[in-house]
Amino acid sequence: MKSPFLPPLAFLLIAGSAFAEGAPWPMPSPLPGNSATQPAPRLEWVQRVQENLDRSRKTAGAVDWVLDGDSITDFWQDPKRGAGVFAEHFGKLRTIDFAIAGDRTQHVLWRLAQGQVEGLHPRLITLMIGTNNLRDNSDEEIAAGIAAIVADYRKRCPAAVILIQAIFPRGELPTDPARARIKAINAIIAKLADGKNVIYLDFGEKFLAPDGTLPREIMPDFLHPSAKGYEIWAAAIRPIVEKYVPAH
Repeated sequence: MKSPFLPPLAFLLIAGSAFAEGAPWPMPSPLPGNSATQPAPRLEWVQRVQENLDRSRKTAGAVDWVLDGDSITDFWQDPKRGAGVFAEHFGKLRTIDFAIAGDRTQHVLWRLAQGQVEGLHPRLITLMIGTNNLRDNSDEEIAAGIAAIVADYRKRCPAAVILIQAIFPRGELPTDPARARIKAINAIIAKLADGKNVIYLDFGEKFLAPDGTLPREIMPDFLHPSAKGYEIWAAAIRPIVEKYVPAH
């Protein structure tokens, strides 16, 4: 039975387009509330959410590892980007990737509220989210949004270990304004780790050249990893995945 939250198709056709992940952003103005912590849907992507919900229900009880986030995690499933790397390193594991391109913290919270992990009992949850919030939210608001997601996952999957992955560097040059903001956000969310149920891992420097630039061969658009970038990512998290997720 499909969830009742899906709007009519006609309504979907007039929904606005998603925020372009690679677009520049101004520094956010103070907001009358923290949108990064308020669960919210993206009307143009509800069908994808429904497909993920259906997939989750079919695999209930048969998933050890949940992946979540935005396009950077979503593209583990893209044959032109990370799918081959994922299959090589983690293909024998029981996984489900809920990430959706363009998502911000509030969208993950909304997806969780729809029952995304209901019936699942993962051993490991890997999360990276927040880069798409940079346009509209302050660093502190984004960190609060990530903290809200971690708390929500802890409530819904109390037996799981949550791996918070630092937001990846973006922008070609180390002087890109996004770099300093991401560094500040990562410093805040690192404090969410307790070393037991919640782990924090920052391997962003592995993507960078010695001079701090972000090579195109690693991230062609200075945001999304290439297959080579996904190889770096897989190697960085593999020890943690092997510790918590058994091969079947």
